[in-house]
Amino acid sequence: MTQIPARPFGFPLARDQVALIIIDMQRDFVEPGGFGASLGNDVRPLQAIIPAVARLLAGFRVAGLPIFHTREAHRPDLSDCPPAKRLRGAPALRIGDAGPMGRVLIKGAPGCEIIPALTPLPDEPVIDKPGKGAFYATDLGDQLAARGITQLVCAGVTTEVCVQTTMREANDRGFECLLATDATESYFPSFKAAAIEMIVAQGGIVGWATDTDAILGAING
Repeated sequence: MTQIPARPFGFPLARDQVALIIIDMQRDFVEPGGFGASLGNDVRPLQAIIPAVARLLAGFRVAGLPIFHTREAHRPDLSDCPPAKRLRGAPALRIGDAGPMGRVLIKGAPGCEIIPALTPLPDEPVIDKPGKGAFYATDLGDQLAARGITQLVCAGVTTEVCVQTTMREANDRGFECLLATDATESYFPSFKAAAIEMIVAQGGIVGWATDTDAILGAING
């Protein structure tokens, strides 16, 4: 079994059971003028990881390994968006409001789409999730089980919210998770650093962490 150099120790890659999951690299979070920017966030750190995510995506495609994409996306009637989520705080835009890229985080709106640089191929499932984690109220678990997946390489945004939540959900379901540290980002650098430390703490209580080069070297070696 191949060991990928990682924190807190080598990740035991099972090449026939691993998939890549790219979390929420959608226009509303990553591009200027989107929902993330409307909250007062600087989107440049998120844009800076696009090349690393693209390399990871290309590497998994070359290796012929499964790839999943997620989008935080709600129904147009907001029936899957509880008030506790939609009404929190006093943002300039709320989920479902009309923004520069259409209704914010609504299925089918331009802002909800994955950025062009990471456009999924037709055989790459796209999971529309109403929550922060990719397993909540989705069929992701069933899709992974159908493919015999037991390990997930995780990338995307934001590290401390949707990425970490997905990794924790996956860990509870028995998946081994490896975070690509240069292919994930937060609007707040200290939050990213803290999230990674929480993931690898106590012998990898949530999972492992390493960089894209180490991952690609193992899957394409």
